[in-house]
Amino acid sequence: MLRSLDVNDAILDDGVQEVLINHDQLCDLKLTKCRVMRISIRCPLLKSLSLKRSNMAQAALNCPLLNLLDISACHKLTDVAIRLIVTSCPQLESLDMLNCSCVSDEPLREIALTCSNPHVLNSSYCPNISLESVRLPMLKVLKLDNCEGITLASMAAIAYSYMLEELELDNCHMLTSVSLDLPRLQKIRLVHCRKFADLNFQSSTLSSITVSNYVALRCINISSNALQKLALKTENLTILALRCQGLQDVDLTDCASLTNSICNVFSDGGGCPMLKSLVLDNCESLTALQFSSTSLVSLSLVGCRDISTLDLACPCLERIFLDGCDHLERASFCPVALRSLNLGICPKLNTLRINAPDLVSLELKGCGVLSDATINCPLLKSLDASFCSQLKDDCLSATTASCSLIKSLILMSSPSIGSDGLYSLCWLPNLTTLDFSYTFLINLLPVFDTCFHLKVLKLQACKYLSDSSLEPLYKEGALRELQDLDLSYGTLCQSAIEELLAYCTHLTHLSLNGCINMHDLNWGSVDSRFEFLSVHNGSTMFYFENINEPVKQGNRLLQNLNCVGCPNIREVLIPPAARCFHMSSLNLSLSTNLKEVNLVCFSLSFLNLSNCCSLEVLKLRCPRLTSLFLQSCNIEEEAVESAISQCSMLETLDVRFCPKICSTSMGRLRAVCPSLKRIFSSLSPA
Repeated sequence: MLRSLDVNDAILDDGVQEVLINHDQLCDLKLTKCRVMRISIRCPLLKSLSLKRSNMAQAALNCPLLNLLDISACHKLTDVAIRLIVTSCPQLESLDMLNCSCVSDEPLREIALTCSNPHVLNSSYCPNISLESVRLPMLKVLKLDNCEGITLASMAAIAYSYMLEELELDNCHMLTSVSLDLPRLQKIRLVHCRKFADLNFQSSTLSSITVSNYVALRCINISSNALQKLALKTENLTILALRCQGLQDVDLTDCASLTNSICNVFSDGGGCPMLKSLVLDNCESLTALQFSSTSLVSLSLVGCRDISTLDLACPCLERIFLDGCDHLERASFCPVALRSLNLGICPKLNTLRINAPDLVSLELKGCGVLSDATINCPLLKSLDASFCSQLKDDCLSATTASCSLIKSLILMSSPSIGSDGLYSLCWLPNLTTLDFSYTFLINLLPVFDTCFHLKVLKLQACKYLSDSSLEPLYKEGALRELQDLDLSYGTLCQSAIEELLAYCTHLTHLSLNGCINMHDLNWGSVDSRFEFLSVHNGSTMFYFENINEPVKQGNRLLQNLNCVGCPNIREVLIPPAARCFHMSSLNLSLSTNLKEVNLVCFSLSFLNLSNCCSLEVLKLRCPRLTSLFLQSCNIEEEAVESAISQCSMLETLDVRFCPKICSTSMGRLRAVCPSLKRIFSSLSPA
């Protein structure tokens, strides 16, 4: 027995006669996008009817049980036609009139008189709807998006709908103010209302509110016990009053007109006792924040450029973000639970007081005028004070004494730290990472004498270190746990670099980028040099002399070696006798005088020789090499073919801007190395 009928995009009449649909058992009828001038429907059991996007001008219904009616986009239906429809449907609960451009308030008044339980009404895109003198007390869902007739006067009718749970007023451009006290309202949307200036909501059940893109909105007053999350993006908002007992997450990003009085809203007693997360990013009118909150866990003030003073008493605060607070001069924190604090790029911060017993990570990067810092954080493990040029030895000494669990200490470009500050490192028995790059250090003995568990040491551009400053590393066996050493852009002499490379075999990562005294990297000897020999079948093999002789030193643990931009490297020779069985990455790019590279590295997977414009000889036996970069190298095509033929796992080859390798050679390169998946070339003839 037919219960449901769905007709889509059909011509139902000849334009003269009325179409009759008569069925005693039909419950669901959909006539979507149908062309019919007049229609009569007699279905005593029909409960759901959709005439969406159909072009009828008249519709007669005899459906006493109908409770859902969709006439959206039926542009030819007039007020009179709709009144006749709803009059015959006393059980109607849901009416969708979306985009019925000819409809006014008259059919709605008829619904109020005829229908006992209208719960859902969608009158969006109906420009003549104003709701004046319309009373629909049982309404639960009301959608009035893009209704130009909705004004302040319409709010009286909406306020009468005391059962209302959901309200949408997007793009109601004539609406200037909303003040509603609806005890059951749960969700409201107000987006792109250009003249909207004042918002006042009171509802104990309100749990969702969407308000954004308002130029005129200046005042918001919300009272709700159910609201947990609030996001407002209104640049002219100046007054915010909240009485929301359950509110936990507030985002006021780009509310540029908010003033310091916002502290009263979020402090204890201000109406948000459960607040955990507060975002005030780019609130440019804030100059001084002083508030206390026993519930706040996360605070973000990124881009609040004019804040000069910050005084927080938030015992549960765990995270705070202050990037871009350019004028911050004084900051005071007394959180109990704060675990991470980022004060990066606060160029005017000069005084800092932190008493945070649970703080684990502190970033002060870019606080260039910070000179007075009291840091009492007994659980602190990571401190980044890069570019803090005014921090002196006394501050570092006090910090190490009160924060003895620090594992990572970054003091890059902090030139005011001297020998006294270095000696205070004895208070940090767990220190594993230390960065003194771009400083004026001349003596590293305090580091060697106290930092026994150091694993990472970065000394980039420490140009005042003497040639003998690293002797304890390679002559006395200091820092035996050291794995990562960065001496880039330093001035160590050639002999110091060579001894370091020869005897510090426990290093896994070594960077010598830009070292002018880095000369040929030759880890071979006369007895163990290797050469390529061609056999009769045309393949290439290695021949090693004395490779089975006993080797005095153990295996090197080196995995990554970076020698980028070393102008005096001319030859790189790493034979099996060098015992570099763990090396996986070698970067020699921008070494413009490098002419010859001979490598036997069985674990090497990455080799970068880009912009080594003098490269002529390339011999490789690297069976695990997957990426080879030769960009802008003046090497012959035959040398590249010979080299990659010994790399059976090579997948990526970059030969862009290599003048002696033409685009037509890609096939030959793939032939000698079938594993190649990607070849990057400039696709220009030689």
